[in-house]
Amino acid sequence: MSNYFSIGKLASAHGLQGDLVLRHSLGKRSALKGVTVIFLEERKNSFIPYFIQQVSVKDSESVYIKLEGIDTKEAAQKLMPAQVYLQEEDFKQQTASSAPLALLGYQAEDEQYGLLGIIEEVIEMPMQILVKVFIKGKEALLPVNEQSLVKVDKKNQKVYLNLPEGLIELYTS
Repeated sequence: MSNYFSIGKLASAHGLQGDLVLRHSLGKRSALKGVTVIFLEERKNSFIPYFIQQVSVKDSESVYIKLEGIDTKEAAQKLMPAQVYLQEEDFKQQTASSAPLALLGYQAEDEQYGLLGIIEEVIEMPMQILVKVFIKGKEALLPVNEQSLVKVDKKNQKVYLNLPEGLIELYTS
């Protein structure tokens, strides 16, 4: 089974021909060059492929995207506001290495508690980034900011953190 990574969501319909605006967090201007298919999550862990006809860059965080079989504004509106996913190989090619989204799949490790788990989701908030990790089967949201980030080891795909005292206990007790 393929791994799917969220890159953003369909924000709005554009024009009358079924074009959509995809807001992404790839960390760079991208026309999704080389990507032929995107996936929308219809139900939890049920990804439906949509083939790309055309993509044009709107700005550094958005593209206009035309999908096969979506030819009217009404058809486009039915897809919103869906999360958009790429398969792992496409995701790695499209994401800027400096983008927070590039941390997906990395292992999170705390100086005090050791290995915490795999980063399942990256949530960008004003002033900081949160990463979702499952610690002992419980979902934990961990801050990644100037105070908590020690280093990112891209070669070994690890994020080293120094989390605030007591934070891990909130999720493990």
